[in-house]
Amino acid sequence: MSAFAVILPAAGQSTRFTGFRKKKPYVELKGRPIWVRTAEHFLNRSDVCQTILVVSPEDLDWFHEHFRANLAFMNITVVAGGASRAESVRNGISAITTDASYIAVHDAARPLLTTRWIDTLFAAAIKYQAVIPGLKVTSTVKRVNSSSAIESTVDRSQLVLAQTPQVFERQLLQKAFATCANLASVTDDASVVEKFGKAVHVIDGWPMNIKITTADDFRMAELFISALPKSEGLAGLHPFADEML
Repeated sequence: MSAFAVILPAAGQSTRFTGFRKKKPYVELKGRPIWVRTAEHFLNRSDVCQTILVVSPEDLDWFHEHFRANLAFMNITVVAGGASRAESVRNGISAITTDASYIAVHDAARPLLTTRWIDTLFAAAIKYQAVIPGLKVTSTVKRVNSSSAIESTVDRSQLVLAQTPQVFERQLLQKAFATCANLASVTDDASVVEKFGKAVHVIDGWPMNIKITTADDFRMAELFISALPKSEGLAGLHPFADEML
């Protein structure tokens, strides 16, 4: 069985997540912190050999104290992030201590997954070596100028909205990050691999696999969480698990 290491970036400042007293990964979604719900999808898998959560350096001590009960029974590695998302992922890559053949990077603020979705993505990674989920763009896309006036209508036939988990053969991702000259400008991990010259395959993503960025996203996640397939959705770890989810 191929082994996967999973990196969960959670080191952002949550500047667009207004109206809450905590950063978004730490806010409770239906009774449990968002990062816990996200991590559980991977901690319960036999093909995941290490799960790494990357938090802001300024939060590190607070995180260990505040979530001591969770960390006591969750086999998770917690490391400090960098100045940008990509630099945080690089720190996560450096923290891998297992013989993982593949690395999956998944936003800690995307807690809505199912086992079947991850199965599909991991199988595609083994086949293609570099794969991400993407949603086909169905709305009309407009290009606007600095005054917000429409300049043109963009052909959407070859456009997708990138999601995570993004999964790569381990050495490929390590080499791509090692040779990237400007990590600060990178918005996702596929971009680093693209710059390295490797084709990244896209499989169909999932509309409910949303990234919680704003308060409206959070309210949407509260609705979606009950709509995920019950038999393969958010089964958690005792004693913080949902009942009958």
